[in-house]
Amino acid sequence: MSAVRLCCALWRRGPSLARSLRTPSLTARCSMSSAEQPAAAAAAAYVAEERGAPYSPDYRVYFRDAGGPISPLHDIPLWADRGARLAHMVVEVPRWTNAKMEISLGEPLNPIKQDVKKGALRYVANVFPHRGYIWNYGALPQTWEDPRHVDADTGARGDNDPIDVLEIGSRVARRGDVLVVKLLGALALIDEGETDWKLLAIDARDPAAPALRGPRDVEAHFPGLLRATVEWFRLYKVPDGKPPNVFAFDGEAKDEDFALRVVDEVHESWRALQRGEAGADICATNVSVEGSAARVERSEAARTLAAQPPAAQPLPLPPHVDKWHFVSNL
Repeated sequence: MSAVRLCCALWRRGPSLARSLRTPSLTARCSMSSAEQPAAAAAAAYVAEERGAPYSPDYRVYFRDAGGPISPLHDIPLWADRGARLAHMVVEVPRWTNAKMEISLGEPLNPIKQDVKKGALRYVANVFPHRGYIWNYGALPQTWEDPRHVDADTGARGDNDPIDVLEIGSRVARRGDVLVVKLLGALALIDEGETDWKLLAIDARDPAAPALRGPRDVEAHFPGLLRATVEWFRLYKVPDGKPPNVFAFDGEAKDEDFALRVVDEVHESWRALQRGEAGADICATNVSVEGSAARVERSEAARTLAAQPPAAQPLPLPPHVDKWHFVSNL
């Protein structure tokens, strides 16, 4: 692997971090709902650590738990509570931002980095009236859309990524947040001929979460959001000279049971990846997956990451990031 770049050491955010990592008091735990309790535990369990300068090629976000560096793709469990459809989500892109950040599949410990295409850092265009990403955008850990597998519902192969999540709650998340989200449904985007599932979800701590079960509830409580979501994905590559994307099922959002089945399938694909059965060029290094040939000692992960450069100030955003693009909704 050429010039693989890693970074991680101790994340320092001062007193605010210390407060965020405190275990909730007995009184607070008793007042939490069954959905809020795993959400609070996830917020306390995982810490994001920036290295390099945001909006530069060397920028990375690594992850730690109480024992040290981890892979957000492999070491964070998929499920917080499968029976309640509560899954962990890794936030790659906060709402209203444009930088196309994603979990790096080829680097050890799979940090978040900014995607690069044709030598340039990628930013999604502002297709009027949408400004940046219109949800908190991220992925479910321990999932993988196998490019060898042709989906029976879409007729297209997987896109070789962890499955994507659109978190629709009221809070604007931070890059690197690990949320517990309630799965609500799924959209089947066909992106350049590949199946690219988009899961609808809401932060389990959001005030609206108890009222939402599936797409019908999303439409009732967030009228227009499903339509806007389909429009966003159809048109977001048009400013780059590409044709509009298409959806399976005519853009209809499938229900929560369908979404659960899709997640179970891509979780099994990830298990095959960890068993070495997939033949994919994805770094499977982890510190906790039982039976994985790619499992390493925590001390090895810590040594590798500690050698990397410190966090730096963000570089200025390119001027084109603020440009509006007016596209006819074909």
